[in-house]
Amino acid sequence: MGLFDGLGGVVSDVLNGRPVNPLTVAEDDFQNAGGLDGILTQFNQSGLGHQVASWIGTGDNLLVTADENRSALSCEQLPALATKFGIDLSKVSELLAEHLPTAVDQTSSNGILPSSTS
Repeated sequence: MGLFDGLGGVVSDVLNGRPVNPLTVAEDDFQNAGGLDGILTQFNQSGLGHQVASWIGTGDNLLVTADENRSALSCEQLPALATKFGIDLSKVSELLAEHLPTAVDQTSSNGILPSSTS
């Protein structure tokens, strides 16, 4: 299961008050951006490289805000997620802000991202 598989399940769990597995956050919707590597590149290019490095590294994860998510991701990505899952656009950004750092951290074993070609 990829980093972003199953955002629908995450959204459903959040909206229904169930615990959320941070590894299930929306890969299908970001494949056009190059998967995890592409998304992290977008964050780096938006000035969030220090945060991204903390998620991949072995130390504490730096937070990212919903506003920073909106700045880092394309004007098509967040609305597409909001539409797909029937939630408000601001909720998608908040959900990613809450779960993306931990999801990347847990996906990057010992500070190494999984190969995007596997």
